[in-house]
Amino acid sequence: MDWHEDAIILGARKHGETSAVVEVLTRNHGRHAGLVRGGRSKRLRPVLQQGNIVHATWRARLEEQLGNFTLEPVSLGAALAMDDGFRLAGLTTLTALCALLPDRDPQPQVYEAALLVLENFNNEDIWPALLVRWEAGLLDSLGFGLDLSQCAATGSTRDLIYVSPKTGRAVCARAGEPYKHKLLHLPAFLLGKSKIEHCDVLAGFELTGHFLNRNLAGPRGIELPDSRTRIINAIKQKALGT
Repeated sequence: MDWHEDAIILGARKHGETSAVVEVLTRNHGRHAGLVRGGRSKRLRPVLQQGNIVHATWRARLEEQLGNFTLEPVSLGAALAMDDGFRLAGLTTLTALCALLPDRDPQPQVYEAALLVLENFNNEDIWPALLVRWEAGLLDSLGFGLDLSQCAATGSTRDLIYVSPKTGRAVCARAGEPYKHKLLHLPAFLLGKSKIEHCDVLAGFELTGHFLNRNLAGPRGIELPDSRTRIINAIKQKALGT
């Protein structure tokens, strides 16, 4: 049996003397691994870098087997991130968080959103906010989506500026005022509003990070990638103008 479609390289580890086990993210087959023969060669090593887009063909005798990949380069954008620590942190964070996805489970929306982040890595004013949106989409795809449609207390759809850390539901300014020190801030860009500011992006990372830790990473006994913290620290420095 076999399938073929475009894929994002998530990582590769050596296998034997010359081969590599490569993990990719695809639209229709989700997070999927396969053996690439000759994957440690000079020709293929640049292709197998995290974040590159390839056309993947997977073949195996049985569906449950590891199978073999044939990978042809489509877009080798990973090299652009290697010389920029901020971009590299974003790329590493995105690919690392994909490990939270179930194996071989179709995730078309997560895949498409990941492509959007990768396509905008040349604009540091945009991609961090897109990464926050992608993390929110990851939560949603795994059954822990945030409900930002209306206030949990009043049902109002106006002045939504908080999120309950317990329920993941939005809270309006009036209802949240007495409890604001206990609530998470809801950045306007997650509602499709407002210009993206550094403070909003930081609030976004705090928001998604809370639920990623509580619902996905924590129960598995793992921590969110260090690269994510590097993104946050870099944005804080930019906000301070340093």
